[in-house]
Amino acid sequence: MTLAYQSDFIDLCMRLGVLRFGSFTLKSGRDSPYFFNAGLFSSGAAIAAVGRAYAAAASASGIEFDMLFGPAYKGIPLATITAAALSCTGRDVKFAFNRKEAKDHGERGNIIGGPLSGAVLIVDDVITAGTAIRESIDIIRAAGARPAGVLLALDRQEIAPQSRVSAVQEVRDRYGIPAVAVVNLADLMHHVSLQGRTEDLLRMQAYRDRYGAAD
Repeated sequence: MTLAYQSDFIDLCMRLGVLRFGSFTLKSGRDSPYFFNAGLFSSGAAIAAVGRAYAAAASASGIEFDMLFGPAYKGIPLATITAAALSCTGRDVKFAFNRKEAKDHGERGNIIGGPLSGAVLIVDDVITAGTAIRESIDIIRAAGARPAGVLLALDRQEIAPQSRVSAVQEVRDRYGIPAVAVVNLADLMHHVSLQGRTEDLLRMQAYRDRYGAAD
């Protein structure tokens, strides 16, 4: 069963074309029955709704954190809007993000925002190769802070190429921190089922049967 904030998020993604159904060739070469493109959250109202969904997921996760970190580039607006949405619930947390290259003038360095300290929740859209998460963890630890977990928009719940576990499970296993998502494949399938989209549901089920990661 999906929660209200998850259903609202899926509806938003479908309405904006962020989530589409059909036949899509992924970078891995897999033929996926759905595609998720967070880059299409491109209006003030849309990104505000995204922030509310992330804030709700962060609160529901039970992860204890002191601040947010958004890896460049997509994580930057996501961490920012999540912090703003959390403030509307009465919780004011600092946030920071990184540059791809450090400045050699002005304030220098490659971190913008609050100083990294305490337990830091990493906020991003999806995990692909895991490079951004690994770099974020290195940055957080180098600052003397502690990675508290990872918050994503979508967990595809499928095994990563050349692996027997999903990208989310790899983060949990490798770094010993929780990784949670606003929605996952099971949530999408439940939502599609409620809409009576039988053909889409059957394709998603076949895809999960072939590539799905064990719970």
